[in-house]
Amino acid sequence: MTKKFIPRDISWLSFNGRVLQEAADDNVPLPMRIKFLGIFSNNLDEFFRVRVAGLKRALEVNEKEAKDIFFESPQLILDEINELVIKQQKKFDKTWLQVQKEMAKQKVFIKTAEELSEQQQQFVQTYYEDEVESSVIPLLLVDNKPMPYLRDKSLYLGIAMRKKKWQYETKFAIIEVPTNQSSRFVILPSPKGEKHVILLEDVIKFNLPYIFSYFGFNEFKANSFKITKDAEFDLDNDINTSLVEKIEKGIKNRRKGKTTRFVFDQEMDDKLLEFLIKKLNLSKKDSIIPGQKIHNFRHFMDFPNVFKLYKQTIERTSFYHPEFDGKQRVTDVIIKKDVLLSFPYHNFHPVIDLLREAAMDPDVKSIQLTAYRLASNSKIANALVNAVRNGKDVTVMLELRARFDEEQNLEWKDRFEMEGVKVLIGIPNKKVHAKLCIIKKRVANKTVQYGFVSTGNMNEKTAKLYGDYCLMTSNRSVMADINKIFRALQTPKLDLSISLRNCNTLMVCPTDMRLALLDHIDYEIAEALAGKPARIIIKVNSFSDRTLIKKIYEAAEAGVKIDMIVRSIYCATNQKKFIEPINAISIVDEYLEHARVFYFYASGKELMYISSADWMTRNLDYRIEAAVAITNKKIKSELLEMLHIQLKDNVKARILDNELENNYVKNGDEKCRSQIELYHFLKSKVKDEAS
Repeated sequence: MTKKFIPRDISWLSFNGRVLQEAADDNVPLPMRIKFLGIFSNNLDEFFRVRVAGLKRALEVNEKEAKDIFFESPQLILDEINELVIKQQKKFDKTWLQVQKEMAKQKVFIKTAEELSEQQQQFVQTYYEDEVESSVIPLLLVDNKPMPYLRDKSLYLGIAMRKKKWQYETKFAIIEVPTNQSSRFVILPSPKGEKHVILLEDVIKFNLPYIFSYFGFNEFKANSFKITKDAEFDLDNDINTSLVEKIEKGIKNRRKGKTTRFVFDQEMDDKLLEFLIKKLNLSKKDSIIPGQKIHNFRHFMDFPNVFKLYKQTIERTSFYHPEFDGKQRVTDVIIKKDVLLSFPYHNFHPVIDLLREAAMDPDVKSIQLTAYRLASNSKIANALVNAVRNGKDVTVMLELRARFDEEQNLEWKDRFEMEGVKVLIGIPNKKVHAKLCIIKKRVANKTVQYGFVSTGNMNEKTAKLYGDYCLMTSNRSVMADINKIFRALQTPKLDLSISLRNCNTLMVCPTDMRLALLDHIDYEIAEALAGKPARIIIKVNSFSDRTLIKKIYEAAEAGVKIDMIVRSIYCATNQKKFIEPINAISIVDEYLEHARVFYFYASGKELMYISSADWMTRNLDYRIEAAVAITNKKIKSELLEMLHIQLKDNVKARILDNELENNYVKNGDEKCRSQIELYHFLKSKVKDEAS
């Protein structure tokens, strides 16, 4: 019997399996394969910190309530997760062995502490003394004393030590590998034509006799391990505590999070392993995962560039949108017409330039912008600070609850406020995820408004890696709705259903987007039942909202043609009763597919929206999100063409089926790798304008 829904967390593991497929694909350039292994590992860490932790907490909730949330019993999901993770770990280990063989062909070798030449031994000893020693703090483990505090995300060496004269007794210690202070990768003196790299933990391993010289130990067995902790924190309801104080408290409380996973080198000393499991209060129900020697593989996303030059399969150089040819200011262009930027193909600079121009323009009176994840050295933020210094009224809605960016956003809050930026920190129980900007200027006693609505963060770093859209516009209706959203953010105690109810052009969460989407789907259903053309194309990161899934099922039963491009979580299934099976694919390639696009045929009117919102309950009901209609016919046509290019992908697209098999799409004789085709499609627009 076909399941009605796929549990969200099982679907997510299937997505991470697609990431692992990229690492295992020998057609992918070697540096990218290593990077994908790092991404897979980093993804899995966050999964255990958040999702597995949530499932374990759900075990304490009424089972029926939990099933309604998770589509299945939390315990059954946890059992399946353990099976899948161990299976994926085996594939990961096999892939890493294959990658190392490819590295060897390129004369790149990762050396262990036992494999060093005399010259390298001397280098490692000196390197440790000069660069590492001051950051290393060995901790002896004693049975009758509490376990030292272990940090989530950190890498540890578990050390079993003996003296030759001791026949039976073994002492234990742990050392945190200081990857925050030193690079994980150390390039060694190497024979001509070769590159030798040693990991930081092996630098420490080699120096263990020196580190423990005072104790007289002369036999050491050191193996790496890491733990993952529950990273969620509850914001208590103490009315006397500000949101900032609650978040600061929550960040500190993460230290106390329960261990959700213990991953270790399977060659670890048996007695030390037993000791650690006991001290960490782990049981057979917990995720205790044996692995190979190397852990915290997320660092491999930044593996050093020691390879011979690889021909890039995707042209990396972004280019300017043809409307921004340098002859006019960005401001002047978008006051006249809408422009859609497509990252990372289009250069992100026009967004920064727009804010820089506003900062210097004597006619500009105010800038309002939402910020979710700013770059660490943000040019966006610098432009806003300069605007304040030039006398502009600048307001930034800074989402302090952006997961794992809380500390950085608190730091930005302090800096902004010190510079005179007005900082909004949101609405109780609602994250602000919409990507909006509105700039106001006075020209000849008239107020001119312009700005943008984006699917991605205002982050120049991720704009080089994430596929996103940004509509730059001066459309009066769009600006009126953005004004309403900012007024609502400035008066967080007002009922959102009142303060946001009159948005006419934007679909906004949590007030009307869900109902509007259901209405659009209902229209297509009615058209299909009347024997008329009916079509829906949805591109999102995740699709897990039960109500929308059921409505899409209803559309498929009515015969609506439905295409879905979903990067990660996809909880729907195809049912026998569907007249038109749902065509659902996932594209995983060099760039992270992050844009959200909604298309409805609408009797030939072809309604098109770009949005910050995924089709998840959290986005639709518990976040401030926005979707903007694309009304410019030329932009709408180009955006639809880009969707069609992605739907034709038969190189990096996988079929999202009921069995979660991640089979590649096979259609047509001609190869179509959509990220390359999109590059050429958009580049051709530049050439057309030039000619």
